[in-house]
Amino acid sequence: MGIVNITPDSFSDGGRFADANAAIRHAERLIDEGADLIDIGAESTRPGAIPVPAEMEMARLMPVLVALRDAPVPISIDTMKPEMMARALDAGASMINDVTGFANGASRTAVKRSDCALCAMHMQGTPQTMQDQPRYDDVVAAVARDLGERTEALIADGVARDRLLVDPGFGFGKTFEHNLALLRRLDELRLLGFPILVGFSRKGMIGTITGRPVDERHAGSLAAAMVGIERGARIVRVHDVAATVDAIKVWVSTRSSCGPVIASAVSKPGRVA
Repeated sequence: MGIVNITPDSFSDGGRFADANAAIRHAERLIDEGADLIDIGAESTRPGAIPVPAEMEMARLMPVLVALRDAPVPISIDTMKPEMMARALDAGASMINDVTGFANGASRTAVKRSDCALCAMHMQGTPQTMQDQPRYDDVVAAVARDLGERTEALIADGVARDRLLVDPGFGFGKTFEHNLALLRRLDELRLLGFPILVGFSRKGMIGTITGRPVDERHAGSLAAAMVGIERGARIVRVHDVAATVDAIKVWVSTRSSCGPVIASAVSKPGRVA
């Protein structure tokens, strides 16, 4: 999953693709590099990020989505606003990626009428508060329990089970130790029965391990992505698509069976495979 941030304040590439034309060109470049799907976001969810009005989010995102809706890969929309979800689905989005895990009933209502894929992510708190001393007795058990509740709420509202994916939310209301525990025990989340999406790319946990600033976390992000795949992730959300595709090809070549080890979990126009 290639990342396209149409924001001035994202932690990694804020401002680089705030212009719609620049964002479209970047998405096309990621597709050329081998992205299986593109994730577009128009509101930063980094720690401490200030929420933006729905009208601003729509103004940033819709021109890019409309330009890419005939792209050869599915387009995912990273949003937590029900009205944005509804507009994006009407405009041809194949997936909604919600950092709140569709906790808002209005969000569940907005997406249930579609056949789009839905990724429910775990986050403790909000982007404004999530890193204010997050605590868990057992982070893996807590994340599994929360994601189980989120997916069951979607199913209870009429969403087909095979539309759902889950994301443990690395860096969203977790300390460094929490993130490491989740990565080490990622395979335990497979018991939920949904494909797992993970996002480590350039995040603080990579910086803590390597001691490198955001723009030098390329190699560390690749390593984390490969560990995630080894432990059960079906989709890795990354900035550096070409390098990640190469790393996956090498990994696949070492397997006893060289079949499609990492199958796409989303197929255009939005069904989960």
